Order: sequence, then structure tokens, then C-alpha cells
Amino acid sequence: MGCCGSTERTKREWKPLEDRSCTDLPWFLLFTVFCVGMGSICGFTIATGGAGRLVFGYDSYGNTCGQRNEQIEGVRLSGLDQTDKKYVFFLDPCNIDIVQRKIKSMALCVSLCPDEELKTYQDLKRFAMHNGSELCSYELAGHKYPSLPERFEKCPKLPVPPSKSLPVFNRCTPVDISCYAKFAEAVVTFVSDNSVLHRLIGGVMASKEIIVGLCLLALVLSMILMLIIRYISAVLVWILTAMVVLGSLAGTSILWWLYIDHRLTTKDAKEEAEMTRDSAQALLVYAIAATVFTVILLLLMLFMRKRVALTIALFHVAGKVFIHLPLLTLQPFCTFLALLLFWMYWGLVLLFLGTTGNPVQNEETGLTEFRLTGPLQYMTWYHAVGLIWISEFILACQQMTVAGAVVTYYYTRDKTRLPVTPILSSVLRLMRYHLGTVAKGSFIITLVKIPRLMLMYVHNQLKGKENAFARCMLKTCICCLWCLEKCLNYLNQNAYAATAINSTSFCTSARDAFVILVENALRVAAINAVGDFVLFLGKILIVTSTAFAGVLLLNYQRDYAEWVLPLIIVCLFAFLVAHCFLSIFEIVVDVLFLCFAIDTKYNDGTPGKEFYMDKALMEFVENSRKLERVVERGRSRPTEAVSVEGPEMKPMVSDSGEGGDTEVGWGLDGGGGEWEELQEFHVYYLLVGVLVDWALGEQCTMVSLILCLTEDLVLFFCVYLPTSTLVLFAMLLQKPSPVVRPQPQPKAQTPSPSRSLSSHAS
Repeated sequence: MGCCGSTERTKREWKPLEDRSCTDLPWFLLFTVFCVGMGSICGFTIATGGAGRLVFGYDSYGNTCGQRNEQIEGVRLSGLDQTDKKYVFFLDPCNIDIVQRKIKSMALCVSLCPDEELKTYQDLKRFAMHNGSELCSYELAGHKYPSLPERFEKCPKLPVPPSKSLPVFNRCTPVDISCYAKFAEAVVTFVSDNSVLHRLIGGVMASKEIIVGLCLLALVLSMILMLIIRYISAVLVWILTAMVVLGSLAGTSILWWLYIDHRLTTKDAKEEAEMTRDSAQALLVYAIAATVFTVILLLLMLFMRKRVALTIALFHVAGKVFIHLPLLTLQPFCTFLALLLFWMYWGLVLLFLGTTGNPVQNEETGLTEFRLTGPLQYMTWYHAVGLIWISEFILACQQMTVAGAVVTYYYTRDKTRLPVTPILSSVLRLMRYHLGTVAKGSFIITLVKIPRLMLMYVHNQLKGKENAFARCMLKTCICCLWCLEKCLNYLNQNAYAATAINSTSFCTSARDAFVILVENALRVAAINAVGDFVLFLGKILIVTSTAFAGVLLLNYQRDYAEWVLPLIIVCLFAFLVAHCFLSIFEIVVDVLFLCFAIDTKYNDGTPGKEFYMDKALMEFVENSRKLERVVERGRSRPTEAVSVEGPEMKPMVSDSGEGGDTEVGWGLDGGGGEWEELQEFHVYYLLVGVLVDWALGEQCTMVSLILCLTEDLVLFFCVYLPTSTLVLFAMLLQKPSPVVRPQPQPKAQTPSPSRSLSSHAS
């Protein structure tokens, strides 16, 4: 890995795509050492014969088939020369231990697998005499099979089914797989009839061409959706908004109608008065809860309506990113291929570990097995940690690659001068400078994921044995760790974007990204809520379209049991493909938002501090400015005469050329807007709280209303108001302090700010 040394900056500033340096180099070295350890485990299994035992197979006495063996102390019939016996034959291949997932049968090395059914011990003798392949234990002579008393324990279970050897792993496998029906039924629990299972498998095999075609259709639809979603995002957002509003209002209205109807129908009934009262009280509680939910939802949508426009603008720009960077659509393929190759390697080494170690005799069966003992048994745990860390590392590399390409696009003013291959440039920057940052971020996710997986394993093992309190605590811990993992994943993704912008270490980038996100908390909430739901609707659209096409193509197979499994497979694959592609789109939107927030924080559109943003985002900024000017103009009329002589406080992105010499770096929605919205929300929150307490009280009288108002006022002023104010004040402390800049000297031709903004829009 190449690395450029650089001096530490005394005061770090955001300098996109400038001053690159290596980040988190110790973590890169640590990850390299860890990967060397993973490779050493593979080398150890090969050197100690574990890989050979897996590939060539070994018998129940510890002899590896197809080669000369050494004597194992304390194990009889070990150390045999099995050069001519290359195949592993199980005396009872259908005796499967479902829990341990292995065959509970004696294994022998034979020179030939039986290709015909052997029904009697005389047939076993004839097969041994003609083919030289003895199918009973080594100490039994082939010509004596029918007369030996040990034949019932040390010879194959009759009848012996015909079998063939596997291509690579030399095991004699029965041609008829019906003996594995129990195992199949244990895996597919909803199948109770073997004929149904055979029909399902037959339906999949008969429809394999259609399944492949539908999978390709899902792939094409996902790629098309990534390109056209910027045109339909606005429609989807407003349809979603209308559905949520109408649904909440309809649900609340129905509950109130049921409550009123229940009161009217039971008004004259004297019997069952207690039951009637309970039912009416329950309906009242449900109706009030639905009303509160609807009111809060409407208030939130009222407050977030301006930020929905930003989500639509980001979706529009994200669609442009995929047009300028078409290779982004290949990222899911590359990531899936890398994960698939690693998982195959990991699974193969895990199988090697299963046949590595010292020979140990099983106390139940008396057969010889190879197990890791002593400190060597921790290699399996090391290998398991490697699965999580390296998988997260590969996913983090994808996030860093996408972030680097999007950052290159955003901070290139002239899009015609983009690099020829921004994706390849991003990959090269990642490999040269930022592998340590990716390793550190993925290790943090690993530290959270390992305890969660361990708790899930404990919960599954103790299912039905633990008490209610322990079960509740386990589920709570698992849920908390899952939430922490999701939060860290989101923070890591933004940290990678900050590293791609400014080439800083992981901790510095995570802190800077966290500050930006906190300053734009409402925008983040709107983008995550609205954007994620729009992407979810996109996934559902792809799945339903693929399923509809599958129903049309599979319609000629009239039997439901024949085409339901192919359709389920296609739908699962379609959802997986849509999730992979739209997750890339989601990463692009998140990186664009971080770049936009940084752009509006450190630039204001004046000469020398022009915006980098796209035209769609520029229009959003212009509209927000106009709205802010209207609001400020209405509020500043009483003090207009006083403010003419003094400096005017303006947001960072406001028009600095219109009469002010003081510029405040509050960002586009900072300062006053947040305070005003918080104060407005406080009033609504207090009123709703008083009404809910009064309605749920035992007596809905004026006295109880006054008592509820008094209690809620005390709680509001003593608990809620100080807490929420301190939280917002802490958020505002992260924002830069006002910077007084001298008013520029008038020139002959000074471009207007709006013209300056428009000239730099792409």
C-alpha cells in the first residue's frame, strides 16, 4: 500500500478532494495481521492433514482413503495402506443425525461404490469376490460374510442402495435420495407428505428457465428504477403523505363512530351494565389514543413539510449521479462477488477445521473422530470473528467507494470535467489512503454484532427453559444492541463520506459528521423517514411487478403446488436484488445530503464562496431564502427604523449583498427557525397533554380540567421544557459563532447574489 506522509494541520478545514494523506494506518496494520492469522489457520489445516481428510475422506478408524497411513496409538485397525481404496462407504447412509448434521454410521474405505442394489449377504460376498471391494469391516473376510455372526453390526444395512461417488469429495452417495426424506422434512417443516416435496422440487426443475428469466427481469427493473426514481419521487412522496393523513383520519373517525354507536345502542339496556361500561371505556381509550396519534402526526408533518422538498431534491440529484456515474450500478455485483468468494473460502476452511486435530474415540459410537483440543480449539472462534469482521470490511469498502465517487461528482463544478472513471479513482484512493479507516469502522460494528449474535444463540438454546424475566431481559438486550448497531452503521457511513471529502481519520470524520447531522437533525429525520419509505415502496414495486410477470408465465402450470415454490424463489430474489440496488441509491442520497449540509454551512454563494450544489438543490435554497425573507420582513417591520443604521443578522446562505455587513453561520434552517418551531411545538404538546389527561380521568368535569392543567403545567415547566431547551441549546452550540465581515467596496458591475448562485448551478 502506498502512503504519502503529511504534516498535521494546526487548524483543520473542509478541503474537498485536496491534501490526501493516509488515515488510521495502525488499524490497517492490525487488520493485515488479522488476515495473516486467517490465512495461517488455512495453512495449519492443510499441513496437519485436515484438508486431505475432507477431500479424500477417512474411515471410522482414522485412515485417510487413497493413501498410506500411520498407526494411531490406541486405535485398532489404524495405520492401514488404503492406496487402492479411494472411496468412503457408509454402512447406513440414511442414518442422519439432524441435530449434529452428520451421518451416524461406520465409514470404510472401499475400492468401488456398489452400482446395483445388494439385497442379501450373498450379494455382498459376490460383489467382494468379483470387484475386490469389501463392504464390511476390515477384519471380516469377504468370502465368509453370509456365515459370520458379526455381520449384523459390521456389514451394511440391507438392502444396500446403488450409489455413485461425488465428483470431488470421494463419498459413495445413494442414487435414490428418498432416504433423506426425514432430513428434508426437518428442514422444510411445512411439508408432511413426501409426494408434495417431490412435486415442489419437480415444479422448480421444470420452471428453471422461467425462474432465471424472472430473476433477470428483477435485475433490469431495479436498474431502471434507479434511473427514473428522480422523476417519480415527488409523486411518491405526496401520495405517501396523502395516504398517511387519510389513513390516520379514517382510523380515528371509525373509532369515534364505533364509540358513539356503542353508547347509543346500549343506552337503554340495563342488563350487563358492567360489561357495557368496560366496552365503552375501552373504545373511548382507543379513540382518544388514535386522536392523539393523529394530532401528533399532523403536527410533525406540518413541521417537516419544508424538509420533504429537500428529500425530493436529493432524489432528483441522486438520479443525475447515476446518469453521470453509470458504473455505480455495478457496485452490488462487485460487492456480492467479493462476499461470495470470501464466504466460500470461509466455509471451506471451516470444513477443514472439522477434520483437523487429534484423533478422539466417540464414547457413544466407538468411532474415531478428529477434534481440536487445548488452545487449538480457539481457532474456530478466531475464524468466526473473521467472518464478521471481513464481511463488514467488504461492505464498508463499498460504502467508501460510493462515497468517494459521489463526493467527486458533487465537488466538481463543471460536470463535463469529471474523471473518466470516478469509481476506479475512488477505489484507488481507498486502497492507497483509507483502508485503515474502513478496517476501524468495520471493527466497531463487529464489536457490537458479536455480543448480539451470542445473546441470540443463548436465547435459542434456552427457548422454553428460561423464565419470563430472563426471556424479557435477553430480548431487551438483543433489541438494544440491534438499535446500537443500526445507529453505528449510519454514523460509520457518514464518517466514510467525511473521510472521502477531507481525508481525516475515522474518529475525526465521525465527530465532524455527527456535528453536521445534529445541526440538521430535522432534515435527517425527514430524509430517513420519507426517503426510506419511498425506497421501500420501490422495492415493493419491483417485487410485485416480478411476481405478476411470474404468475402470467407460470399460469399454464395449473397445479398450485407446482408453481408456488418457483414464485416464492423469484419474489425473494427480486426483493434481494432490489434491496442491493436501492441500498446503493440510499447511500448516494445520504452522501449528497452530507455534502449539501457542508456546502450550505461553509459557503454562502458570494464571490469566492460559491456553492458546489446542483441546480435542483440550488432551487431549494433559493425557495428557502425567499420564504425566510418574507418571514423576516414581516417580523422586522416594527424595528425597521432602528435596524437601518445597525448591522443586520443574516443566515449564512442569505443574500449578503443586500445591505448587511454581518454574516452569521447558522446554516439554512438554523437559529431562529429551530427556536420558533420548538416554541410552537411546546404549545401544541401542552394542550394535547392536558386534553388527554382530562379525557382519561374518572370524572370529566371543570374541576378535573383545572387540576389536569395545573399538574401538566408543573411537569411541563419543571421537566419537559428545560430538557428540550437544553438539548436544542447543545445542538446550537455546535454551530459557528457569528463572523463579522467588512462590507465589500462597491464596484462598477457587481453581480447580484441570485445571478451568482445561478451561474454556479450545474
